[in-house]
Amino acid sequence: MQNILVIGFDTRNIVCSASRAGYTVCSIDAFRDLDLQECAYASALLECRTSGELRQLDPNWIIAQMKAFGLGFDAIVTGSGMETLNMHSFPCPVLASSPEAAQEASNKSHLAKRLEALGIPHPCCYSPDELDTIEYPVILKPATGGGGIFNRVAKNRQEMLAVLEELSRMDQGFTEKEILVQQFLEGKPASVSLLSTKDESLAVAVNEQLIGTSWLSKLPFAYCGNITPFRTEYAKEMETLAEELVLELGLLGSNGVDFLVTEKGPVVLEVNPRFQGSLDTVEKAMGINLFEAHVGCFRGELPEKPEAKLFAVRGVLYSDRELFIDRKLMEFILREKKRGYSVPGNCYRARLAFNFAVCIRLNKR
Repeated sequence: MQNILVIGFDTRNIVCSASRAGYTVCSIDAFRDLDLQECAYASALLECRTSGELRQLDPNWIIAQMKAFGLGFDAIVTGSGMETLNMHSFPCPVLASSPEAAQEASNKSHLAKRLEALGIPHPCCYSPDELDTIEYPVILKPATGGGGIFNRVAKNRQEMLAVLEELSRMDQGFTEKEILVQQFLEGKPASVSLLSTKDESLAVAVNEQLIGTSWLSKLPFAYCGNITPFRTEYAKEMETLAEELVLELGLLGSNGVDFLVTEKGPVVLEVNPRFQGSLDTVEKAMGINLFEAHVGCFRGELPEKPEAKLFAVRGVLYSDRELFIDRKLMEFILREKKRGYSVPGNCYRARLAFNFAVCIRLNKR
């Protein structure tokens, strides 16, 4: 296996991991970041801006683009937004969980029912039409995806109705059926990065999540990066819960489980049946190539559990307005050696301007 196509909303970290592992990689995503282009054999722009547009993407368009790259592909690997890609539409294997398993895992409403059946701690969930049974405060979020940017807190019924109205008016046009109403809990956001085969799962790292960090984003629940490893007394418990859960959900390859560490212990918030935003820091901190490990899962192979060698930090800086990156700004960004920067002239509302990464030696004492 040598030639790989990576497709998703944002594929930079997957493409660069695959390149470091020695694969010839082509990419189709919505940003074509400059450092992605440095790692990729070739890349194409995915002109989709919403999850709905991604779900409606014609497989024939993807196949035509694969032919345009001029390579014979050995496999396709999916990134964010493409978790439910129809595996049977392509002439090569798709190294991902089945669309059915990914759909169930990524839908927060369905996941809540599975967590309840498994006895795994999670916030209480409501349907928007259960107004008389809701205990406030609650957090409203899209049932699938979102990255936290659409999440809103409501302290009473009036605020909840106002949030539902706000979300329905957005470009995404969320209906009540597409919104999850969830008990709002206080705690420290965290995640577990895992690898899984059909029979085994392995927790690779526990990460602290940076959510709504004020100097990185004005969005209170936006994913702003993470710190690996996360040192907490609940690390082992989270690893065990996450390993059990991905096997129960039938997920394969690289997956992530998001937690909130509360005063009473960790609760599961959601599952990401795909490569996660923590890929950069997990690889740096744990000394592992996650793409190579992901491919190994489809041969039924798991690596040895890695040990943290250092602390790695990733920050995602969001723009609070439309931002055009001209050559002068690009030269400044390149001097700063950031990652995930867009090509000159690109403009994205609330799109990350760039990523940055910091590594700190782990104190073994």
